[in-house]
Amino acid sequence: MNRIVNGEIDKIVILHKDRLVRFGYELIENLCDKYDTEIEIIDHTEKAEEQELVEDLIQIVTVFSCQLQGKRANKAKKMIKELMEDDTSKKSKVAPD
Repeated sequence: MNRIVNGEIDKIVILHKDRLVRFGYELIENLCDKYDTEIEIIDHTEKAEEQELVEDLIQIVTVFSCQLQGKRANKAKKMIKELMEDDTSKKSKVAPD
């Protein structure tokens, strides 16, 4: 956005209208118009309203599932690190025979 406002971008090329932003395209379009930035859409194929809704819902579910998976992965890494640290500290406490 800053680059548009600063006049650093003359043209934005996107495949589909919804690839620039998922929601609020008109707001971005008005901002680009105000700062003389052209938006070129390559594929103007119109989708049925139901198809757009289905795609939106799939994307929302995908984003949330990725976030959950990321949280689980971080939790697992943290547990492994704690176990390794605990194991290391136990080994250092054991006196040699």
